[in-house]
Amino acid sequence: MKTIIITGAGSGLGKELALLFSQKGYHVVVAGRTAEKLSAVRNELADGGGKADVMVVDIRNREDVFLKVKELSGRYDVYGLVNNAGVGHFGPFVEMDDAQIVEMLDTNVLGTILMTKAVLPFLLGRGEGRIMNIISTAGLRGKVNESVYCASKFAVRGFTESLQKEFEGQGIKINAVYMGGMDTPFWTDSDHVKDPSRLRSAREVAEIIIEQMEQDTIVIESNKG
Repeated sequence: MKTIIITGAGSGLGKELALLFSQKGYHVVVAGRTAEKLSAVRNELADGGGKADVMVVDIRNREDVFLKVKELSGRYDVYGLVNNAGVGHFGPFVEMDDAQIVEMLDTNVLGTILMTKAVLPFLLGRGEGRIMNIISTAGLRGKVNESVYCASKFAVRGFTESLQKEFEGQGIKINAVYMGGMDTPFWTDSDHVKDPSRLRSAREVAEIIIEQMEQDTIVIESNKG
């Protein structure tokens, strides 16, 4: 059974990907900062007959990331990683709070890089594996009131494309996933999207990702019209 870590798996797209990977026979490690949410997802996977574990980790903290991944690798042969965790703050750039800027860069960029750096050596050691980076269409083009969010996603795009070239032919499948807005808790504390219910569901997006995961690049535009 292949073990795959999914960050930001307590809700939204991360949770739906966890459910689908579990249905495909993967041992899923749901990772994030909120133990209660992660445990609920783990229990849901187990109720469906899947094997799952919880990893409570702050992906922005190097020591925490490397310790937790090392502990996990001592128990399981890690096959893959889905870098799904991310945060977004939106509005006019000049009004953006410095703490919000730092949070986006630390979570979206540094967190993705640290998790990848911790996991990738184990994939190289086994000669196969998968890194799937959930990026957003904000990594494809600039958007009004999303300047720093887009900057963070463009950074992850560059990181992912570079990894694809660097590890080509080494048995590691690296996906870049660009999806538009979804109807998820991502928008709970934001009025940037007036009616999230018009957007694709996280389940729909997750199903498309799984269907297309042998492609290097997956683009799923928003259906908000």
